Amino acid sequence: MNRLVGNKVSIVTHKVQTTRNRVRGIMTKGPCQIIFVDTPGIFDPSKRLERAMVAAAWSGAEEADQLVVLFDAQKARISGDMELIVEGLRSSKRKAILVLNKIDQVSRPKLLEMTTALSAQGMFSEIFMISALTGDGVEDLAKHLSATMPPGPWHYPEDQISDQPLRTLAAEVTREKLFLNLHQELPYSLTVETEQWEEFDDGSVRIQQVIFVAREQHKGICLGKGGARIKAVRAAAQKELEAFLGQTVHLFLFVKVRGKWQDDREHYETWGLDYNA
Repeated sequence: MNRLVGNKVSIVTHKVQTTRNRVRGIMTKGPCQIIFVDTPGIFDPSKRLERAMVAAAWSGAEEADQLVVLFDAQKARISGDMELIVEGLRSSKRKAILVLNKIDQVSRPKLLEMTTALSAQGMFSEIFMISALTGDGVEDLAKHLSATMPPGPWHYPEDQISDQPLRTLAAEVTREKLFLNLHQELPYSLTVETEQWEEFDDGSVRIQQVIFVAREQHKGICLGKGGARIKAVRAAAQKELEAFLGQTVHLFLFVKVRGKWQDDREHYETWGLDYNA
């Protein structure tokens, strides 16, 4: 979605289930405006937050004019999660466009093998091969989607790329840096909130965020020895926010323990997720 929109509106890491809520990205080219909805992945959920994420994904699919299933072409086989997606498509009697990503990392014989296997599922109307990293194949996908969109008025100004509040975007940037710096299950046990946003006369902005973790020992891991890890996270997030906002950013991070933040209804309202899913 970031490649299609032309700017970063959704965080990206190498870890699964990075996306927690539905993120809208807006692509406007010529007379066509497409609103992309990046949803959480489809998987077999076990916790409240996971159930809400999967419910948000299916809800987004129901509302869409066109469905696009993004699949990592590096995977050795068709996963159980993909089987869940195919089953869901079959139940809803809808077909989707299949997009094989990371083709720059996969040999052509393997790509052909994967394409044949997924095509045999019978639930994909078109198959595109792309590299979101290099941009290969993305323009062809964009042109196809533009041609299939129903006629109607634009919903957003031409220069708008997302409808997310800046506070939410900033919190997501910091969460991305935490995902990249932390390992195993810890990234899934934390969340980030932007508590304060103060603009100054010199054009700079002060952003204060809180990282909520589930356990006391997680706080120490986030901080790192002598605070080294949180300093690295802050520096990386601040640099990206300055580039995105086009202004000097003073970012302050605090780590707090909130054992049951995943059961806090307020978080779900902020993310646009169904608490009771």
